[in-house]
Amino acid sequence: MEYTNTEETWQEISTEGIEFGPGSLYEKFTIIYDPRNPQGKRYSLAMILTLTVSAKLCGADTPVAIADWAKNRASEIVKELHLIYLRMPHHSTYRRVLEIVDNAELEEICREFLKGLKKDKPGEVVAIDGKAIRGTREREEQRGEHMLAAYLPEQELVIAQVPVENKENEIVGAPKLLEAIDLEGKVLTADAMHTQKELSRQVVEQGGDYLFPAKENQKHLFEAIERLFAPDQPKPGFGKIQNDFETDVWEGKQKHGRIEKRILTSSCMLNDYLDWPYLEQVYKLERQFSWIYKGKITKTSDEIEYGITSLTRAKASSRRLNQIRRMHWGVETKLHYRRDVTFHEDATRMTRPGAGRNLSVIHNLVLGIISHCGYRNAAEARRFFSANAKQAFQMTLSTCPRL
Repeated sequence: MEYTNTEETWQEISTEGIEFGPGSLYEKFTIIYDPRNPQGKRYSLAMILTLTVSAKLCGADTPVAIADWAKNRASEIVKELHLIYLRMPHHSTYRRVLEIVDNAELEEICREFLKGLKKDKPGEVVAIDGKAIRGTREREEQRGEHMLAAYLPEQELVIAQVPVENKENEIVGAPKLLEAIDLEGKVLTADAMHTQKELSRQVVEQGGDYLFPAKENQKHLFEAIERLFAPDQPKPGFGKIQNDFETDVWEGKQKHGRIEKRILTSSCMLNDYLDWPYLEQVYKLERQFSWIYKGKITKTSDEIEYGITSLTRAKASSRRLNQIRRMHWGVETKLHYRRDVTFHEDATRMTRPGAGRNLSVIHNLVLGIISHCGYRNAAEARRFFSANAKQAFQMTLSTCPRL
């Protein structure tokens, strides 16, 4: 592994003695407003956030675990960061900082940092999806904090995230989320909740394309596509109706012995019939699942999804549409699953206002750094950084962190 040479590129030293490179994550943290009273303040907000990110990279999840990680590595941390104080912050300090930091400011700082790590790709997929942070829910409340994220499945990066009041209000939050990102040349995917005319129009007018599923929340749209792809049963003496259907079949073996077959059929025949902004194709996606145990099929299931897209057939064949729709689920498997299972986000109690939101931003940031390092398995990456804490510090303090 290679890292930037700290002696050559780290040109600044903070008041705490921390050496950091211009443009580093630490430097960006120093910009964030700290509302705490300066009197008696031992640790800067930037240092607390840096230790939080480093501890997260090394496998610590809760504020208590982060504090213990720093305490057990105090000598190493002081040496690597050139700190003045040997005593590390208490876990209540981490909780308090996560509570008082302005979420919008932290989100913008992290978004700008991750933006410097990603590489724009033409036709790249942007998946948007919401997630409830269950660890923020009080016992008497029905739901806790809810965040809506825009995710690049191919690069495994969150490029923007906004809070929403509840899952139903994701429809209101989606336009605000899209305003924060560059959709030029991108393809936006989402679940059926976001299949809305105004959102479709916004995506295209921002320079992108959309691919949305159609369900009963858009009844006329759903029924029209369903009728189009209904089996053709001509009466005796009449020939089959001519169509422009194009079909792609994909089959692959998934985890736990599951075999998935995806059959996507696309058509342009409803473009002039349906009143939908910038519509270019509709599709029918059949998903067939088989579970294999000891060489025998033990269970099968079938799903059918209908959908719409602004992508022309010249831009996206049925094969490309099949690929794009499959990529969308990366937001569940590579982002939400990792935050819940690898980082124990829902199990971490952060009930103070704003703390859960900021914790989710930190998780998105750490996952982006892990992806930037070339790891496909987040748990494996955290085990590496746990054994090599110096590299974890360099990911936050170096000007151009890279592997």
